[in-house]
Amino acid sequence: MKITVIGSGPGGLYFSILTKKAMPHCEIDIYERNKPDDSFGFGVVFSDETLGEFLKRDMQSYELIRSEFAYWDDIVVARDGKQVSVAGNGFCGCSRKTLLKLLHQRCNEEGIRLHFEQNIENLEAFKNSDIIVAADGIGSGIRTQFEKEFGTQIQMKSNRFVWLGSTKPLDAFTYFFRTTPYGSIVAHSYQYEEGMSTWIFECSNETWEKLNFEVDNENYTVTKLAVIFKDELDGHPLITNKSHWRQFPHVTNKNWSYKNIVLLGDAKATAHYSIGSGTKLAMDCAIGLSDAVIANPDNVQAAFEQYENTRRNPVEMIQYAATVSLDWFENMNRYCYHPFYQFSFGCMTRSKKVTYENLRLRDKSYTDKVVNEFKEINHFDSNSAAFTPFNLGHLKIENRIVMSAMGQYKAENGLINDWHFQHYTSRALGGLGLVFTEMTAISDEGRITQGWPGIYTNEQTSAWKRINDFIHQHTKTKTAIQLGHAGRKSQISKNLISASPLAFSENSSTPSEMNREQMHQIRNEFAIATLNAEKANFDMIELQAHHGFLLATFLSPLTNTRTDEFGGTIENRLRFPLEVFNAIRDNFPKEKPISVRISATDWAENGISEKDVYTISKAFKETGADIINVSTGNTVVKKQKKGGRMWQVPFSDAIRNTVHIPTITAGNITDIDQINTIILSGKADLIALGKPLLLDPYFAIKAKAYEAIENLEAPISYEKGVHTLLSSEQTSRKQLEKMKRALKPKSNKK
Repeated sequence: MKITVIGSGPGGLYFSILTKKAMPHCEIDIYERNKPDDSFGFGVVFSDETLGEFLKRDMQSYELIRSEFAYWDDIVVARDGKQVSVAGNGFCGCSRKTLLKLLHQRCNEEGIRLHFEQNIENLEAFKNSDIIVAADGIGSGIRTQFEKEFGTQIQMKSNRFVWLGSTKPLDAFTYFFRTTPYGSIVAHSYQYEEGMSTWIFECSNETWEKLNFEVDNENYTVTKLAVIFKDELDGHPLITNKSHWRQFPHVTNKNWSYKNIVLLGDAKATAHYSIGSGTKLAMDCAIGLSDAVIANPDNVQAAFEQYENTRRNPVEMIQYAATVSLDWFENMNRYCYHPFYQFSFGCMTRSKKVTYENLRLRDKSYTDKVVNEFKEINHFDSNSAAFTPFNLGHLKIENRIVMSAMGQYKAENGLINDWHFQHYTSRALGGLGLVFTEMTAISDEGRITQGWPGIYTNEQTSAWKRINDFIHQHTKTKTAIQLGHAGRKSQISKNLISASPLAFSENSSTPSEMNREQMHQIRNEFAIATLNAEKANFDMIELQAHHGFLLATFLSPLTNTRTDEFGGTIENRLRFPLEVFNAIRDNFPKEKPISVRISATDWAENGISEKDVYTISKAFKETGADIINVSTGNTVVKKQKKGGRMWQVPFSDAIRNTVHIPTITAGNITDIDQINTIILSGKADLIALGKPLLLDPYFAIKAKAYEAIENLEAPISYEKGVHTLLSSEQTSRKQLEKMKRALKPKSNKK
C-alpha cells in the first residue's frame, strides 16, 4: 500500500507511525510546506487519559513525549488578583516544536519518508497513491479544493485571540482574568517546558476594538497586554511567534473522505483550545484512521467507512463540549458580577463535561469554598445548593427542585379528577419545592384537547382547591398554576384565533387574526381565571407565553405578521402579552409571585432573536414579573432543535445574567449533580424537572437522602422509612464514588 500524507502536524505524523509499525511493507511519504523547525504557537496540552492512550499504542512515542513534558495537577482560576487552585486534574504541557521533533524522530526510526518545504497544491503527482491523507490544518488547501464533496462548513467565532509565550514559570494551568474599562480579557496559561509558558489571550471583538488592537501589530499587542497583565507576568516578557490576532474557525465536514482522500486533524474538525483537545482530537483520530487502514488493507473505502463510523460520534461530542466552553468565554463579561468562587466554578464547569460531583471528588476543599460562599450569600446552612430555600417575592420555596407543567390529558370537560389529585399530591409528598400544574385553560375555547383542564367555572376552581388544600396541609410544597390559551394549537375549538392567520401545520385549520374586541375578551378571561386561581389557593401563577400558544404567537416574528400596533417591532409584538400580564397582576395578591414562561428561541430561521428575548424578559420584569421560566421551540413545525444534556440551560443563563432576573430552567436535567452544578454556577435559580418525575414522584426526597440531609421532612406516616432511605442512598453514593475513583486515568507523572 502506498500512502501520501499532506501535512506533518501531530495527527499526520502519529497516523504514519502507527500504520508503518503495523504494516512495515507499506510506503508512507509525508509532505510538509514548512521547515522541520517551523511551528505556530508554543505549547500543547495532554491529559492523563490521552497519555494513557499513547502508552497503549506506541511505547516509544510515549516515553519520548513523557521525558519532555511539564506535568501539573492543578488548575488555577484568577480574577483581578484573587485566585483559587483546584487539584486533581492531571495534565501535561509539551513544546509543540519539541513534540513535532520527537514524532519526526519516530518517523525516521520506522522508515517513513519526510519531505519538508513542499507546498502541495496539485494532487496529480500522487495519483498512484492508495490513500491521500489531508492533514494540512485548519486552512486545508486539499479540503478547500473539494469543499462541496466534503460538505465543509466553517463558522468563525466572535472572540479574538492571540497566541504568545513567556519566560514566566507556572506550576499550574492558569486562567488569568483581567477586567478593563472595555470588558474582560483572559489569558489561558501553562508551562510547557522549563523556563517557558504558553499565554493565549482572548477577549470579545468589542473589547478588542476598544483597546485598539490590530491583527498583525505584534509590538502594540505585546506592549498593551504586558501592561494589563503586569502583576501576572511579574516582570517576565511576552514572546511572539507569528502572533497575530485571530478568530476561531469552527470546522465541520459532512463527509470525511472523497475517493482516495481522507481528512485528518484540524482539516476535518476543530475543537476550541479552551478545553485543550485540539491535539488530542487529531491524535485520537490518527489512531482511529490507522486502526481502520490496518483492518482493511485491501479495501480503502471500507477503511474510510470504519474510520468515520468509529470516530464521528466522539469527535462531535468533543466539538460540542468545546463549543459550549467557547460560548462561556464569548460571554465572560456576563459573569463579572458573580462572586469570585461562583465565577471560578462557572469557569471550571463551563463545558458540561465537569460537574460539581466531579470537582468534589477531585478537590473537596475547593467545592467547600464554592458552597460556603453560596451559603453565606443566601443565608442558609445546607451543604446542598439544591436544598436551599429560594425567596420569590414574599413566597418562600423550600428547595430549588420544581415539577414542570406536564399535560396529563385526563380532564373531563375541563374538570380535573382523582387522577390529577393523585398526580399533584404525590409529587408534593415527594418533597418538591414547587409544583406547576399542566397548562390550564382560561376558557373552554382555550383548551388544547378534550382532556385539557380549565379554571373558568366554580366547579373547576373547587377541584383545584381540593388539591391545594391537601398539599398545604400535609407538605411544605408550594403550588403554581400555569394559565394559558391554546390559540391556533387548539384541537377542539371551532373558532381558532391567533396573532395572525397562519395555520400551525398542514393538517391544521387556519385561525382568524385576533381583533381588538377579541383581545379584550381574552384579557378579561385571564383576569377571571386569576381570581379563580386565588380562590383555589394557589401560591403562584405562571403566564403561558411559550411553545407557540396564543400569547406566544404575538411574540415570534414567525407567527406574527400583523401590520397594526401589535405587529412589527418586538415592542409592538409585546403589547398584548403585557396587557394580559397586567390583568393578572392587578387581580392577584401583590405578595404572591407571577412567573412568565417564554420560548427563548424558535429553533427556526428568521425566528425570535437573542435581542428580542432580552427585550421580552426585561419588559416582563419591569411590568412586575418575579421570574422567567425559560423554554424553547415548538413555535413552528419545521424546526432544528439542538438537544443533549441540560440543553436549555444556556438560554436561562443568558437571560438571568443579562437581564438580571431570576430564572427557571429545564431540558434533560436528570440528577441531583446537574441540579447543584446549574445553581452553584449561577445559570438558574430553580430547576424544573419533567420526565424524571413521571415515574418517580419521590425524586426530591431520594436526592435529599443522597445528599446526606437527615431532615427529610417526610410525612409523619412515612417517617419509619427515613432511616432505610438514608442508608440505602448513602450506600449507593459510596459505591458510585468508588467506581468513579477507580475509573480515573492513572497519573503519567514521572
